[in-house]
Amino acid sequence: MPKNYTYTDAGVNRAQRHESKKALTNLKETYKYIGFGGIMHLPYSNVFPVSENSFLDLEIEGVGTKVLIAELADKYDTIGIDAVAMVVNDVIRSGAKPLALADNIHAVASEPKLVSAWLKGIIAGAEESGCPVVNGETGDVAEIIKGTKLNSGFDMVASCVGMVERQNIITGERIKPGDPIIGLPSSGVHSNGITLVRKILFKQWGGQYDATDVPEGLDREVAIEALEPTKIYVKPLLKLTDEVKVKGAVHITGDAYTKFNNLTNYSRGIGFCFDNFKPQPIFGVIQQTASELGYSITDEEMFKTFNMGWGFGIIVDKTDMDKAMDILEQVCINPQRIGKVTNKDRVVEIEYKKKHMILS
Repeated sequence: MPKNYTYTDAGVNRAQRHESKKALTNLKETYKYIGFGGIMHLPYSNVFPVSENSFLDLEIEGVGTKVLIAELADKYDTIGIDAVAMVVNDVIRSGAKPLALADNIHAVASEPKLVSAWLKGIIAGAEESGCPVVNGETGDVAEIIKGTKLNSGFDMVASCVGMVERQNIITGERIKPGDPIIGLPSSGVHSNGITLVRKILFKQWGGQYDATDVPEGLDREVAIEALEPTKIYVKPLLKLTDEVKVKGAVHITGDAYTKFNNLTNYSRGIGFCFDNFKPQPIFGVIQQTASELGYSITDEEMFKTFNMGWGFGIIVDKTDMDKAMDILEQVCINPQRIGKVTNKDRVVEIEYKKKHMILS
């Protein structure tokens, strides 16, 4: 029997990460410095008041080890889109409109052509999200950053601040069984589960292919496929919130579909069932390649690690479903109903390939 291969086997221990995040509660000691009242806790972030009814959402995100694939492929002009996408997609989960971006790039060396390529992607992401880049920093830290090639290693992080009025905050409350879940399509693996992608697909890290190989099932080089930039969902989500009450907004990133359970802390007695998936070919290539290497990546592991074709999930009242779809179809390619809210407390169910799975 082939060995089950998981994200933990690839080097990212999911259980340890969850345990370590408990230390974040220590940050509550700093909340006393908020000037206009308390922090508002939301399912996926916290917002803080700057006036009686106006709140800011401040997020920071990186693109993780996707930078290593950019380096392997010697292609640096799209990775900045990922950095912007990861953080603006986080900001809009609260209903906030992104106001400003900043980037921070640590590198072996600030080589001018590399810097220009990095900024090209950041600018493209900023334009797509309608948000200015008002600050940034590049640091040369060769003793920390090594990379895979001489003088080309780097790490990229972006931060974003957004604003939302109290009445427009997406709180995760009043979600009830029968409410539909609408999915906005992803562009592929985005910027999550990349450590697993690298260990299976690329020879550089013990996998199957050179960066320029075109595996069966793909129509372009594997590195270019893996580098496809993360989708930005700012325009469709904010257009929807202008006209429809959004109960929950989920950026489907790390921990994938298990993330929906965060909403159960705000709407009790609910679960989620997903039954509409059309994942891009790269997800099947990951599983097939693992099999050829003597491993097995289960469907359950895929749905706990990857977006499997849907990059953002939106929950609205079932009475608003048709209106929501009409609005989204004006600004988003092929939004679809991907599931519904159930009455099974904290249970995430997946219907896929005539198989019923429960994610734990």
